[in-house]
Amino acid sequence: MNKPVLHFILYLGMKLDLHTTNTSQELRTCKRKIASLALARMILFLGIVALTIIGLTEVRWFLFFFFPMAGLFIYLILLFNLQKDRQAFLQAVANMEDERQRRKERQLADFDGGEAFKDKKHPFSNDLDLFGEHSLFQLINHTTGDGGRKLLAQWMKAPIDPEKAQQRYTAIKELSTHADFIKKFEATGKAFVKEEKSKKPFYDWLKMPNAWRTFYWLPFIAGPIGGIAFLGGWLYLDWPVAYLLIWMLAGTALLGLIFQPLLVAFKNMPDEGDLKTYSIWAQELEQLDFQDPYLKSLQSPVLEGDYRASAALKSLEQRSFMVQNRANMMYMIFDLLFLVDFGVLFSLEQWKQKHASKVQRWEEAFQEWQVLVSLAAFTREEALNCPVSWSDKMILNVSGLKHPLLSPSVCVGNDFNLSSEKQTVLLTGSNMSGKTTFMRTVGINMVLANLGLSPFAKSYESGTFWLFTSMRNTDNLGESVSSFYAELARIKRLLDQAEKQQPVFYLLDEILKGTNTTDRVMGSEALIRQLADSHSKGIISTHDIELAELSDKIPSLVNYSFHSDIKDNEILFDYKIKNGPCPSFNAHKLMELMGIRFQ
Repeated sequence: MNKPVLHFILYLGMKLDLHTTNTSQELRTCKRKIASLALARMILFLGIVALTIIGLTEVRWFLFFFFPMAGLFIYLILLFNLQKDRQAFLQAVANMEDERQRRKERQLADFDGGEAFKDKKHPFSNDLDLFGEHSLFQLINHTTGDGGRKLLAQWMKAPIDPEKAQQRYTAIKELSTHADFIKKFEATGKAFVKEEKSKKPFYDWLKMPNAWRTFYWLPFIAGPIGGIAFLGGWLYLDWPVAYLLIWMLAGTALLGLIFQPLLVAFKNMPDEGDLKTYSIWAQELEQLDFQDPYLKSLQSPVLEGDYRASAALKSLEQRSFMVQNRANMMYMIFDLLFLVDFGVLFSLEQWKQKHASKVQRWEEAFQEWQVLVSLAAFTREEALNCPVSWSDKMILNVSGLKHPLLSPSVCVGNDFNLSSEKQTVLLTGSNMSGKTTFMRTVGINMVLANLGLSPFAKSYESGTFWLFTSMRNTDNLGESVSSFYAELARIKRLLDQAEKQQPVFYLLDEILKGTNTTDRVMGSEALIRQLADSHSKGIISTHDIELAELSDKIPSLVNYSFHSDIKDNEILFDYKIKNGPCPSFNAHKLMELMGIRFQ
């Protein structure tokens, strides 16, 4: 027995294998199997061609073997495609291993930044590096479809909601323990979801009236019987070939009756990769037994009693394959002889009647699963375990708080406390000492907590706030807007919310920096006093040390600062937040180090 045939026998009954332990070795093995199957398929094809020639010219009964050999050829194609799918899956796993290492080292340049989700008018996303270059989206996004990607961005930009955050927190914690499922889920999507096309046409097709007519039963039943009879009569009873041709001509006319509905189905079928992915996702989900109520509710669309979405999706994948390969020469021969199209149309309409009402729920559920898998994968990669305590009081108490986008090897953690009696933190400090980074650290960890993730901290306790930032206010020539006016516009939005007594947590960086010192100090004091009369609280950074004296006049104001030391013409920072105003600044020394000579 030659090697290709032996390989073929070994592959009989094989299903797509999603298990992997040594990805590189398994990839090499998979490529060898693909080469063997390709060779076996070519040998079999040449055998079919030789058999057909001999059967038509010399020994007619040889043609009896055409159909079993054609079936064997089709099966070899399916096995070949199965191994190609295995290769795509393994390659996705290998890519994920590389991505995991790059994320760990915070090398995020090649990851999707979610640029489309940037919104400079959003209350906080633009200032906290949620999207774009070196962003949180690049760090946490493991979604594989456009719907999941959009939903993750929507969650990241959502207002703080402790109830939803707590619901997601317990779900993510449980899901993060299913490492094998997380890997298979992400790798499957990355292997098979290519360029998604809209599924709206497919949903519209599902709502179309039943295209099956009662009289179609006649060709449905008579097709296989007539095809076998006329083919057998020609091969073994010496019937004239004209009888067979007349049968095929009549079949062509009958097939014309259902050409249009099958064409509509062909145009509206989902992408093959999407169906394959959904089928595998459903199959993997059906094997898990969750305890968390939220996870159970998301599992229910694919697993309700004896109903299994994976079986429904697999059958749709098979029907879609038939519809999309009707122009294949082998299929056309079978179709003209046995009127196969009637069986295809009947099976499609049966599928619609049984599953149409559930399909859109599957897609919505899978989008949410993509987001949860992303957050669970991120939790595992970063070993996040900080508990989140949501308080009824307007407080923020954290310890060891770090910025997730900074390399863990150099990131410095900080403790911070803002009690219910205090409203405004005035943050002063030297240039480059860490003021802005700390404010972003506070804000981005609020976003993480709202997503249902553990913050990058040792402990975290927070009230329910409406997060608002004003940090990156830039001019806009197209709108004739200066950076100072842009900042004032942001502050007005904050004051509008504060006047409504909303519990806003604000982060204002280098307040009113676009005007002269006198106006800036006066305006800053007025703003701080105005905010003191509201339910809002937050952090304001400034270089105007004069404002630190306001803590003697406004009881709700507290001073914090970042310091620097100068040693041997080098400025040193410890990036640790300290109580009280900053005692010294380093702008003069920085300018000297940059070559500016003072007289």
